[in-house]
Amino acid sequence: MGKRFLTVLAVAVLMGTVVLLGLSGAAQEVPDTFVIKSKLWNAHTKSGVTLSHKKHSTEYGAKCTDCHHVIKDGKNVWKEGDKVQRCMECHNEPTIKGEKKLPPDKQKLNLKLAYHNNCQGCHKALKKEDKEKYANIPTTCIKCHPKQE
Repeated sequence: MGKRFLTVLAVAVLMGTVVLLGLSGAAQEVPDTFVIKSKLWNAHTKSGVTLSHKKHSTEYGAKCTDCHHVIKDGKNVWKEGDKVQRCMECHNEPTIKGEKKLPPDKQKLNLKLAYHNNCQGCHKALKKEDKEKYANIPTTCIKCHPKQE
């Protein structure tokens, strides 16, 4: 798989965790900002990640399919208006330490890797594209997961 595909997949996983569509297929109101904190794990080793859906979708120009996805035959077949599921509906492999040592099929289902590959992959790609413009984009643990008080 190409780096671009993994970046798009990672962003899709992140955004898919919090955005839901109504049963009628109409888009549901999404809070401008929310905290990503999965219920897959009983205890979290780091704080949740605050994400601004509004900034990503409007100010940063992220397309819906950069984050939302349904993969069939290696392609994203999700389109605007389709139902959005939480990431952990499919990415439900819970390994939190040593996840990169899992077999490739398990890595694809690992929730931590899905989040990190998507978010970090996109952020690192943008930073590589234009270091000055994206100087403040978070790419390290502490920038996304601030210390809990």
